[in-house]
Amino acid sequence: MKMIQNLSLLFVFCFYCLPIVIQGSDQHERKPYIVYMGEMPMGRTYAIKEHHLNLLEAVTGSQKIARQIRIHSYGKSFNGFVARLLPREAKKLRGEDNVISVFPNTHNKLHTTRSWDYLGMTLNVNRRLNIESNTIVGVLDTGISLDCPSFNDKGFGPPPPRWKGKCVTGANFSGCNNKVIGAKYFYLEQPVIENASPVDEDGHGTHTSSTAAGVPVAGASVDGIGRGTARGGVPSARIAMYKVCWESGCSDMDMLAAFDEAIADGVNLISVSIGGPPRDFFSDPIAIGSFHAMRRGILTSCSAGNDGPDLNSVENVAPWIMTVAASSIDREYATMVALGDGKNATGVSINTFTPENKMYPLISGALAANHSRDDYGNASSCDTGTLSKEMVMGRIVYCLGQGNQDWTIKDLGGAGTIVGLDERADFGSITIIPGSYVEANTVGKQIDLYINNTKDPVAIIYKSISTRTPAPRIISFSSRGPQSIANNILKPDLAAPGADILAGFSNLATLTGNPQDPRHNVFNILSGTSMACPHATAAAAYVKSFRPGWSPAAIKSALMTTATPMSIKDNSAELGSGAGQINPLSAIHPGLLYDMNMNSYIAYLCKEGYTNTNIDILIGSKGFNCSTIVPPPQSTDGINYPSMHIRILSPNSTISAIFYRSVTNVGQANSTYKAIVTAPKGLSIEVVPDILQFSRLRQELSFKVVLKGPPMPKEISILSASIEWNDSRHSVRSPILVYKESDDFMK
Repeated sequence: MKMIQNLSLLFVFCFYCLPIVIQGSDQHERKPYIVYMGEMPMGRTYAIKEHHLNLLEAVTGSQKIARQIRIHSYGKSFNGFVARLLPREAKKLRGEDNVISVFPNTHNKLHTTRSWDYLGMTLNVNRRLNIESNTIVGVLDTGISLDCPSFNDKGFGPPPPRWKGKCVTGANFSGCNNKVIGAKYFYLEQPVIENASPVDEDGHGTHTSSTAAGVPVAGASVDGIGRGTARGGVPSARIAMYKVCWESGCSDMDMLAAFDEAIADGVNLISVSIGGPPRDFFSDPIAIGSFHAMRRGILTSCSAGNDGPDLNSVENVAPWIMTVAASSIDREYATMVALGDGKNATGVSINTFTPENKMYPLISGALAANHSRDDYGNASSCDTGTLSKEMVMGRIVYCLGQGNQDWTIKDLGGAGTIVGLDERADFGSITIIPGSYVEANTVGKQIDLYINNTKDPVAIIYKSISTRTPAPRIISFSSRGPQSIANNILKPDLAAPGADILAGFSNLATLTGNPQDPRHNVFNILSGTSMACPHATAAAAYVKSFRPGWSPAAIKSALMTTATPMSIKDNSAELGSGAGQINPLSAIHPGLLYDMNMNSYIAYLCKEGYTNTNIDILIGSKGFNCSTIVPPPQSTDGINYPSMHIRILSPNSTISAIFYRSVTNVGQANSTYKAIVTAPKGLSIEVVPDILQFSRLRQELSFKVVLKGPPMPKEISILSASIEWNDSRHSVRSPILVYKESDDFMK
């Protein structure tokens, strides 16, 4: 099931370039390219803009053209620029000594009252407010609306002393406060934008920001639905918004500009609920920006994508990123349909409409078909153009399909819609008219039978109510692994609540994003990995407030090894959930950490085949050589990751892998950990040594995990296992996953 309406994918992407002043046939062939040049050179004065112009002059042959085609130079946190280039010029720049990558600018897409209580972070949870209030969460998104009460700064002091950012004013945005301490916008494709400002006209950025760090707001709801106290995971933290998403999408060059600024401004964490198809690490703006953030001790949390339940769909896969899948909480929104025969049919949606005390005529799409337009599509699914307006007007219509039929029925004057899905909906969708989503094979059959066996069928759709449901589970839309860039690193890393999340919203947007929708609210209920990402960001900020000296990798390790394992009904196992759903309270005391610093990632890049020259430029050094970094043992993945994953590319291959790992003691000084292995039939796992004896804090010990097994049966593509280090106080769990490519995928 893929209902786009509530996944915050409301942008219509257009790929275009504004006219430039270059004359002749080249004018329309030039496209924006990003030229990435790694770290800023150290030890000498560096004229950024002049160097970039010199490079452009060298490939164009004209200083005048060079100045005309340069769009923007990055230079606060890393080195690079954007220019409108011809393909041959881009190719020539790729050969320059100081250039790591040259890639075309593309557009990426945008991928709570109950959720924090569900995760155990109640209003009175233990906090270190003096540190939390000095934590700055940077958010790359659609902007922010300070009209939302989640950003009230009552009781907040001035911004932390290290803050170097700014607050840019503009249309509908008069300034920041001591809660939202920074706001900037980036739209490099168009230097002058009418009525531009950091204000949120979409609602997405306000929602993600308030989920991460909104202050408590009692009585929050969407027209009474989901009523409770809405708040972020770190309500005392500050927020800095970097608006990078517009009607045309979220462009690479704008996102890189935002990373460049956010790192220099002094944020502690970066939250990015945006993504696109996986790319080589240094042709991916999120991977590039998050690498430079990691180098400066800043963890970047990213959404995994909304293209599930398909495998091979996960996004934002660089190992230094925390990649977040979407899980459920123990609440959903039920919408009951009462039929004229006295029976009730309950579905799932977010229906804000209180019905009049009367029944409405009920019809199916098949019976409402406009047979003169049968070639337009399937009337049973209520496809656009297939229904008779006369038959739909004033009626509730039962449709088969995948969602959004309510928009079609509204345009035809219908009174409501019931949509029959292949499977029961596992998240709610706000309907633009009264509506409910039911399971077609059960509840839907009951409705269809009633329609076809009753002379004048009638029904009424009631307003949605909150109900409890078993949790956690991975939501159907959440993207799954395996990933395609680094074969033996499991992504997503972990899961966080991403379904039916009530959080702040912009009054400038309608509840559904449809301009015909008259409903506006300062809160909204949205679903998507976009909503999961800020939950994980806030959990990381919470851990950091107790452990300010921990590295980004240490914080991610703590969240992964203390996560709650999950079962997934479509059998994608850890390809959907990673280590499991976050448990922020446990992550403060993980016992052991799989820690890494920049050299760990550089060693990994060396193993992956990145050249000495590229790494030299990447880290801003001279004469770098991969052999100077003490190589780890010949591990299957070559990195000290909290999870272990092997991707078997040949269906007939035996299972053979060795993972070398090191763990750092952050529990008790004198402690003994015993390895507990859980493995399925057909997979042998040996841990050497299987006992780790620590005598002091921060002590680091190493071990290896050896996987062996015969070729996997044809009908099995996933073997799921785990290793748990246990000292009776701590359970430090790492998922182990063996994935065999299917014959169809290999073709």
